[in-house]
Amino acid sequence: MAYYDYVSKEQLAGFDKYKYSAVDSNPLSVYVMHPFWNSVVKVLPTWLAPNLITFTGFMFLVLNFLMLAFYDHDFIASAHEHVHVPSWVWFAAGLFNFLAYTLDGVDGKQARRTNSSTPLGELFDHGLDSWACIFFVTTVYSIFGRGETGVSVATLYYILWVVLFSFILSHWEKYNTGILFLPWGYDASQVTISIVYIVTAVVGVETWYKPLLWHFHYRDMFSIMIVACSFTVTLPMSLYNVLKAHRNNTLKHSNLYEAFLPFLSPVLLFVLSTVWVVFSPAQILELQPRVYYLMVGTAFANVTCKLIVCQMSNTRCHALCWLLLPMTGVVGLALTGTVTDESMLLYCWTAVVILAHIHYGVSVVNQLSDHFNIFAFSLKKPNSD
Repeated sequence: MAYYDYVSKEQLAGFDKYKYSAVDSNPLSVYVMHPFWNSVVKVLPTWLAPNLITFTGFMFLVLNFLMLAFYDHDFIASAHEHVHVPSWVWFAAGLFNFLAYTLDGVDGKQARRTNSSTPLGELFDHGLDSWACIFFVTTVYSIFGRGETGVSVATLYYILWVVLFSFILSHWEKYNTGILFLPWGYDASQVTISIVYIVTAVVGVETWYKPLLWHFHYRDMFSIMIVACSFTVTLPMSLYNVLKAHRNNTLKHSNLYEAFLPFLSPVLLFVLSTVWVVFSPAQILELQPRVYYLMVGTAFANVTCKLIVCQMSNTRCHALCWLLLPMTGVVGLALTGTVTDESMLLYCWTAVVILAHIHYGVSVVNQLSDHFNIFAFSLKKPNSD
């Protein structure tokens, strides 16, 4: 693979001065999960590289996504008598999700324990976290599905966007304040999702179809909890932290345009993808929901990773992500009927987005590894014996 220098010299210089600064005030994280992770990290071998822990956790989420894609590709198993997801799949999904969450919690502790903390490790961790959003959201969707007692693919599409914007809010905060305020919703959601998978393995998906109270279903509670958490906790706390930095004169970007510049590409991506959904001649979201979610989530991760690079290197965020330009053309081909097979167009574009994002990620990791003279997945230095 030919690598490209996506990180500028100015950004590399910024990484040299980078200092990690984060605040985790979530009671579940502080009083329950951190003590648990402290116990887990003690049993890990000291030769185990933190980035390898991060990548392993991420691959557990990918495995969940692929496993459910095999058994329930179109999210119909919950409402189709001929499509069945075995109980062991739900148990495995719960185990893998919790393992991914645990490894995401111990990678940084392992880095500090082995004195191998680097800006590359944090970038690698948060970059994979941005991509992980699409995998855990779409995987848990199979529990409720798109049946009569489930959630429509359109509703899930907008819920996915709520999750994605909730994620980028934290990095927008850090871009403006220099401090990463870890969102409260993440820990609660990961523990809850893991438990729901295990419960589903024991009692079956049919349990979630029954009304919780009168005509209020579990699917409604699922949707309301995500939206409510984002708009009553995540968003207000983000705005409060940025406003507090402004009042203390510690805001990095006092200009309103510069402060909100990181939202330009995500909003344009939302507009483009939503226009395709709403005006698609073939109703592409109904035809290929899983692939469409994957395309949107991967493109969003690419945009987010570029913001993370900018906030960690203390450089100006780029106004536009280059992926938006060809995507505009793809949406145009679909809506004008120039390409009649929208499913094939979506598959091809999704492949391009995934390959472009992987190329970006691998190139940045290699560039920073060379800059810091380290191996990304080893504790050994390249020039060591």
